[in-house]
Amino acid sequence: MKDLIKSIIYEIWSYFVPEKLSYEITGSCKKCGKCCNYMYSVDTYTEKEFKIMQMIFPKYKRFYIKGRDDEGNLIFACKLVTPDGLCSDYKHRLRMCKNYPAKRINYPGKLHDGCGYKVNTKNFEDYIK
Repeated sequence: MKDLIKSIIYEIWSYFVPEKLSYEITGSCKKCGKCCNYMYSVDTYTEKEFKIMQMIFPKYKRFYIKGRDDEGNLIFACKLVTPDGLCSDYKHRLRMCKNYPAKRINYPGKLHDGCGYKVNTKNFEDYIK
């Protein structure tokens, strides 16, 4: 009887819990340099904001605005990437470069075609299995 009541309570609670997806990155780097030549910033929307970021964080001067995607988001590239796709200042690269891609992210990331990494989506059913 106790288990039945618990099951009913948990069932009711499940209607009030929003479904949460998590994203996990697996794979390895192929050293193609695509990620360094086509980057997004989550919170930089205009050229003026980008210039301010470069003044606040001088290390960001290694990046330049390459253009915009189809949705109007700014696309950035690194000036230090060689034609071979490797970093010419690998020893002094930024933390964001060292940590790319984060193993767990909170939003649906997109990676470049041919990238050695893959974004795996996990939802509630996956945890039950």
